[in-house]
Amino acid sequence: MGLRTMYSLGLIVFLSLLCAQLFSASTGILCSIFLLVLYVCYQSWNQYRLLKALKQDDLIGHHRGFGIWYDIFSLLDKKSKEWRQEVLRSEIEYKRFIQAVQASPNGLVMLDEDDQIEWCNSVCKEHFRLDPLRDARQPITFLLRHPDFVHYMHEANFSESLHLDFMGVNGNLMLLLQIFPYGENRKLLLSQDITILKRNEAIRQDFVANVSHELRTPLTVLNGFLETLRELPLTEAERKRYLLMMSSQSSRMLSLVEELLILTRLDNSPVSPKTAVVKVTELIQRIVEDGKSLSNGRHIIRLSMISSRNILGAENEIFSAFGNLLTNAIRYTPEGGTIQVYWEDLPDGGAIYSVRDTGIGIAPEHIPRLTERFYRVDRSRSRDTGGTGLGLAIVKHVAIRHAAQLNIESTLGVGSVFSMAFNKDRLASMDNPTVNIN
Repeated sequence: MGLRTMYSLGLIVFLSLLCAQLFSASTGILCSIFLLVLYVCYQSWNQYRLLKALKQDDLIGHHRGFGIWYDIFSLLDKKSKEWRQEVLRSEIEYKRFIQAVQASPNGLVMLDEDDQIEWCNSVCKEHFRLDPLRDARQPITFLLRHPDFVHYMHEANFSESLHLDFMGVNGNLMLLLQIFPYGENRKLLLSQDITILKRNEAIRQDFVANVSHELRTPLTVLNGFLETLRELPLTEAERKRYLLMMSSQSSRMLSLVEELLILTRLDNSPVSPKTAVVKVTELIQRIVEDGKSLSNGRHIIRLSMISSRNILGAENEIFSAFGNLLTNAIRYTPEGGTIQVYWEDLPDGGAIYSVRDTGIGIAPEHIPRLTERFYRVDRSRSRDTGGTGLGLAIVKHVAIRHAAQLNIESTLGVGSVFSMAFNKDRLASMDNPTVNIN
């Protein structure tokens, strides 16, 4: 019993005795009964207030009463504020946790002891087409019915991960799945999209295979000629012919290695600085002269430079890209064909370099893959013309480094147009006259 309760009961006894002393014993008894009834009613009323406040989950702001009830309501008021602050902190931490899980690029599914979905993040919609509200309490194997996944769940050997192909929202995906048991027979399913990793791995494997293939052919030829020169008696004419063919193959390997080194350098430097000014007029004139030497009079090569703009960037890279486009046109245009080289202004303030030929043309299905390393429409023809399969890959990287757009248009049997369009922030003005060379 609290001290204040003892004080209250003592006061009732004192008042009852005082009434008995002043009036009579019966008056004292009636006074004590009245005061006790009043005291019980007061206690009952406060108990009712407390019960009502607890039911309404609202203890703050109530009248605190007197005596021990003042202490009770004050303590509950203090505890209520602490609980509310704790709940608020927990809600904030929970929201932050959910936001962090939702921001993860990996899918996460929480499973109960019966392998039913308790919760999943938004990435699971892209990976498995799961909806956290619609699919809650559904067995995971009812929704993910891939035979390998069902077998994985049945075997329950979760020490190893599982590679699966799924048809996600945005197309076919290659996923890496793994189950992590936790808590009371619960499980956590994690999914990682490894589509890009697998594609890059395939590209690397193709690259190694292509390089090996490209080097194997000239090395085989060189080795065969060396054995011939070493073991067989040859005339001077035959020896010169073999040496010429060996020189051609060694030059091909050297060209391949040089272009691989160029691609490596371009890959390591994604953006070209704007500090150097490339004098386009002089550069294109040099390229056209080199092209005419390569053509050796077999083609009609025309140059039209309407623009007087210069490019801000790396001269050696621009020279390589522009030269590759003209060289390709010469290689794939039959004798007597026409090749036109343009350097023109664009309406938006940019400028465009383009090479138009009357060559064999390219089928539409090949155009998206032309800039892949070692990709060729016709491998035998490419080797006959001396191509390495890396020229357009270099052009694409140079275009990216200079914020330019590489465009390819072609029609079988009619010809092709390869162009690089530069934004105006990559150009500098130069007062040059229009140049036309036929």
